Amino acid sequence: MSYQALARKWRPRRFADMVGQEHVRRALTNALASDRLHHAYLFTGTRGVGKTTVARLFAKALNCEQGVSVEPCGVCSACTAIDAGRFMDLIEVDAASRTGVDDTRDLLENVQYAPTQGRYKVYLIDEVHMFSKSSFNALLKTLEEPPPHIKFLLATTDPQKIPATILSRCLQFNLRALTPEQVGGQLTRVLLAEQIEPDVAAVELLARAAAGSMRDALSLLDQALAHGGGQLHADAVRAMLGTLDRSHAVRLLNALADGDGPALLAALAETNAQAADPAAVLDDLLRLLHQVALCQAVPGASLAADADPAVVNALAHRIAAEDVQLYYQMALIGRRDLPLAPDPASGLEMLLLRLLVFRPDGGDDAPARRPEPQKAAPAAPPASRTAPVSTAPPTIVRTSGAAERPTARPVPAASAAIDPPQQPAAPTAIRQPTAALDDWATLASQLGLRGAANQLAQHCVLLQRRDSHFELAVDARSRGLLTPATRQALTEALSGLIGQPTRVDFSDQAAAADTPAQQSARAAAERQVQARSTLESDPLVRGLMDTLDARIIDGSESSAD
Repeated sequence: MSYQALARKWRPRRFADMVGQEHVRRALTNALASDRLHHAYLFTGTRGVGKTTVARLFAKALNCEQGVSVEPCGVCSACTAIDAGRFMDLIEVDAASRTGVDDTRDLLENVQYAPTQGRYKVYLIDEVHMFSKSSFNALLKTLEEPPPHIKFLLATTDPQKIPATILSRCLQFNLRALTPEQVGGQLTRVLLAEQIEPDVAAVELLARAAAGSMRDALSLLDQALAHGGGQLHADAVRAMLGTLDRSHAVRLLNALADGDGPALLAALAETNAQAADPAAVLDDLLRLLHQVALCQAVPGASLAADADPAVVNALAHRIAAEDVQLYYQMALIGRRDLPLAPDPASGLEMLLLRLLVFRPDGGDDAPARRPEPQKAAPAAPPASRTAPVSTAPPTIVRTSGAAERPTARPVPAASAAIDPPQQPAAPTAIRQPTAALDDWATLASQLGLRGAANQLAQHCVLLQRRDSHFELAVDARSRGLLTPATRQALTEALSGLIGQPTRVDFSDQAAAADTPAQQSARAAAERQVQARSTLESDPLVRGLMDTLDARIIDGSESSAD
């Protein structure tokens, strides 16, 4: 006997064999059991969820020689003929290839004749939405008052295209897309019945790739078995689908969290070396970000079956919640725009670089701001120039307008004789003045922290200080940043900056003062307003605006620090 595709071989023969669709099965079996049979049924849903299968099972239940029953016998001539596709009173019509009104009229000419083999003559019209308007009009009268021996079973993937006059004459059942768990369970049963060892990871990959379609899942399983020489292996399935294991998304996200460009490009090079589909890589990154965001927002929520709770929890504590939301939105837009890139690989690389360099205002890994000079402070001796703050590059304020060049700043004459910048010495030798220790914004800018620890420092307010004991209040939206690792990093950096061991306590108390992040955001907004005011008062700009009837676009002005 020739080989039969799994999608055909494992098509359900009974209602009990169906995967999912419990609401449809219950309604149809109740109708059959109580003999409350409507003359027209409409089955809707995406591809491969069982619309045609349900219609054939219903036709079998109507025409079984043992009588109308919820469980047709499956062995009588009517049941076997329907399973084989040669039952004369089951007329299957592909509406996509018979859209004309003449085809519909030819079809309906035989409606008046009684069935030749079975109890009912069943018209199964697939993709009925492809009918023309004239075809629907020709069908309308017969569909409203058919002969008692006629049943219409309609199936479609697009019910919105069916006229309301047709919909109102049918009982409509919407078949839902199957969950990955339902698809995976059925694939496992098929593999065991075929005496093939099921690979759990491979089954999960196929179930996810099927996107809710059981037929697609069985077709992909056939293809995977061909790739694996009759066996199912996760590596072969990944190669077939152009996907990788979830660890590559974790490596990419860890590199983004660390702000490590070389590690990010190295992880991306690994995915390219395995010929992974850039769209699939981006989909995996989006799924991981979704799980991380879920863990942060609702810590007790259940994660996806294929998610590693330990990995997701670790990422949830490493990355600020606002960064996760930002990454997800940017990646989602990048996924939409991926086909517009010169090639998908470069589009993915550019998106990851954008995620790497983009940071929200006030709480990023940008270089520390240059502190304001002390008003009455004398010229500092050369040795004091080893502080990290003095070697930080000038901050460039980004606005939505065109990028500006950093403005050159005058430097003291003594600075001109300094050798080229070298790696700053460790801050342990620097002891801050007592007054400076109470200015948390200045301290936070001098700590030299990165990643989540810097985010924590930027979103704190100093409640009080007793010698080297600091009590900080954390912004309510940033309390997820409080982890043992970020606490330790902040304490060690603070100890090194003031030159003595420190103790740092964190409080949930609401603070009246602004955090450094809020101060920075407010200062940027003020500079933006000042820049706009300067432009509007400039005679040349005013002349251009009057001559050209132009206006300054909001957000396009840029300010120089």
